[in-house]
Amino acid sequence: MGRIKTTVIKRTGKKLVSQHRASFRRDFEENKQILPKYIEIPSKKMRNVLAGYITRLMKIEE
Repeated sequence: MGRIKTTVIKRTGKKLVSQHRASFRRDFEENKQILPKYIEIPSKKMRNVLAGYITRLMKIEE
């Protein structure tokens, strides 16, 4: 079983995907580099968790 994502991660991830769907891909590394263009993230860990959640959302939608 995996870790449960916090409400902040889920809310931010869904908002970013709905606004910038064309920018994000199914690749974690690409999403990690794209994120700072759209939002200021306070830590590297939060950036990685958010990029992972967005990657998961993109894989589910395809």
